[in-house]
Amino acid sequence: MYSTLEHFLKYVTYDTQSKEDAGVVPSTPGQMVLAKEMERELRERGLRDVTLTEHAYVTATLPSNSRKKLPAIGFIAHMDTATEASGKDVKARVVKGYDGGDVVLNERLNVVLSPNDFPFMKRYVGQDLVVTDGTTLLGADNKAGMAEIMGAVDWMIAHPEFEHGDVKVAFTPDEEVSELARDLDIEKFGADFAYTLDGGPIGEVSYENFNAASAVVKIAGRAVHPGTAKGLMLNAIMLGHELLSLLPPDETPTTTDNYEGYFHCLSFAGETERAELRFIIRDHDREKFEARKKFMEKCVNWLRDKYGAERFQLDMKDQYFNMADKLKGHMDIVDTVMEGMRELGIEPIIVPMRGGTDGAALSWRGLLTPNIFTGGHNYHGRFEFIPVQVMEKATAMVLKILELYARKAQ
Repeated sequence: MYSTLEHFLKYVTYDTQSKEDAGVVPSTPGQMVLAKEMERELRERGLRDVTLTEHAYVTATLPSNSRKKLPAIGFIAHMDTATEASGKDVKARVVKGYDGGDVVLNERLNVVLSPNDFPFMKRYVGQDLVVTDGTTLLGADNKAGMAEIMGAVDWMIAHPEFEHGDVKVAFTPDEEVSELARDLDIEKFGADFAYTLDGGPIGEVSYENFNAASAVVKIAGRAVHPGTAKGLMLNAIMLGHELLSLLPPDETPTTTDNYEGYFHCLSFAGETERAELRFIIRDHDREKFEARKKFMEKCVNWLRDKYGAERFQLDMKDQYFNMADKLKGHMDIVDTVMEGMRELGIEPIIVPMRGGTDGAALSWRGLLTPNIFTGGHNYHGRFEFIPVQVMEKATAMVLKILELYARKAQ
């Protein structure tokens, strides 16, 4: 129906896995390589104001072809892939007419994508699934969003009779490592509001997300020969375990869902002399979020009192906030999406996002940006897949949003 699949299969071949704590943006050189390709594609298609910044932000405008006063609407996707699995040498393939059974991703390594493990695969019987070869992630998060936006751009160029206002396009780096479109020049971008295409299964709409903070705890231990260590040794590893024991065991990612917040220990590394624990703290409710941060401080302070203030260092930083607080009073942006989905035969599913997107940070900076589905499943791992027909629906959603605003305008 559109060129969406062609774009997607091309974009996933670029290694754009981002990197934590790189200290530069983009955090990896592959993101700039893809950014230059996106700049080339946009210029080749005749879009205006095509810009590539030194930090790998790509923006462009497909100018309005309407005599009506229509809003300038942005569509945004990020170029980087997640840190959890390799994005190098992605070998995607299309399983035509999925039959509802197991899909062997890699026979040699015995990697099988199975509905026994992922029952929702059964929803896509008869559809075409894009899968990995079982050695890397696929990269649908968020190259599917990129492809779906470009598919819509291609369709509009091929159909000049389709009425639309200014269409603002942006591709951003390092979303997976919480860059969150920090260097996107909102004023220059020029959108009245925007949408990220960075969601999951078909029908998902997200205008709520976690409030988020990071916390790093560094522990200074004291090493003494274990034969004479009684009353003297302070094992930093054990002190780290003691910190973990103070956190509520039923408030972790594996024990919560929907609007329930959590504490999550991302990493724990150390030895007797020193240890470091990295956490993320999440909650949809702002008051509960602030209470969680205070609880983390309380736990660390209790250990300081017990073992000495010099033994524990806490560095806690806010990352992003719930976009719902900013979208109140502007829900027409979300209502239009749901109306468009119903016109396309898609049942909207309101999902409180258990994470964040570029749109969350942008909303707090003044560019209201809810999030809509791309169609992918099992993001960030080798069992990732995406139905082609759902990708095409996401492209159709971009067009439908533009159509609805043009239809309703005077």
